[in-house]
Amino acid sequence: MAPRTLPVIEISGGPTERGRQYGEAVRPLIHSALGYYEEAFGHSAGLTWDRVTTRAARWLEPVRAYAPDLVDEMRGIAEGAGVTLLDVLALNARGEVIYDKSFADMAADEEPAEGCTSFAAYGEASGDGHVWAGQNWDWRAGVADTVVMLRIVQPPKPTLIMQVEAGQIGRQGANSAGIALNANGLGGRFSDAVGLPQTVVRRSVLDQPTITDALDVLCRTRAHIASNALLTCREGFAIDLETTPAGHGWMYPTDGLLVHGNHYQAGIPAALADGYRPLSSDSLVRVPRAEQGLRALRDATGPDESRKIVKQAMSDHLGLPESLCTHPDPRQEPVRHWATLVSSCVDLTSGDYHVTAGTPCDRDYQHLPWNLYEGPYGDPS
Repeated sequence: MAPRTLPVIEISGGPTERGRQYGEAVRPLIHSALGYYEEAFGHSAGLTWDRVTTRAARWLEPVRAYAPDLVDEMRGIAEGAGVTLLDVLALNARGEVIYDKSFADMAADEEPAEGCTSFAAYGEASGDGHVWAGQNWDWRAGVADTVVMLRIVQPPKPTLIMQVEAGQIGRQGANSAGIALNANGLGGRFSDAVGLPQTVVRRSVLDQPTITDALDVLCRTRAHIASNALLTCREGFAIDLETTPAGHGWMYPTDGLLVHGNHYQAGIPAALADGYRPLSSDSLVRVPRAEQGLRALRDATGPDESRKIVKQAMSDHLGLPESLCTHPDPRQEPVRHWATLVSSCVDLTSGDYHVTAGTPCDRDYQHLPWNLYEGPYGDPS
């Protein structure tokens, strides 16, 4: 049997039209995702899907005010998939629904922190001279079959390649301007003020033509929940921002290598400092293990060897199942199984984008059919 690969979807045109193309292409996957989250929210918080979408509606006007084209795109997705706009909005705000202050009575161990280990490597850290970015995206195993690779052609904005759950308008990826965004959940509850969903913030970051414009999005928008953003650009620069509704922290690479997980590494926000404990304790293991494995990149002699080193590093199993390469924990019931859904390895120098459809330890990288810099809106210079 051939190994599973991630579906590849390409959309173009105006916001509503490309949304409709997207919704039609992934219609069964969106219905599968809605079914999963209805069960998951009911299990963890006793929430009906109607209540979830009612809560999600609070983000509609803030998103419309900030990025009306993204509301149009979500409406197109809903039309193409045969669901409601609020269904699609809820899929895009699934983390915000959980961390919303309205549900502050949920037990802390029921709160899902989007697990990920992100990296950037260039300069001294890259033996082949290329600029590398990527991550292990760890999330609920039950949505693994809804993950797709999405290419969005949207002139005059950069062309995007992203790994997303079906129906989402943004998550992590890279663009034709040579900018990569890798992201990690951080956890922690802040005020009850309404901010933007992470999918909207991340998509807006990747819509930017320069690294400074991308940073401006992160620094000037107010997200609803805390999240880490690791930005890398092909010129050989990276910066990590720990963004929260109450302020940001930031870090730069050490000798060209930067790794971030799901705990605060730049500094604990004042709003959480009293009694802070990492929500994802395994992050304290994953980060140094990734750093250790990725240091071997400095001896790589070419991109093929570099990808092998990245794959080996991101396949680390110390602490299995909650390891860098995450596998479902058989001690937990299925609705609480987590896994590495995608391991990504992006060569920002060449524009080649590689992913695994699941855990990297037992899968080869899938070379996507698109190059970041190919097409009328790419620029390989």
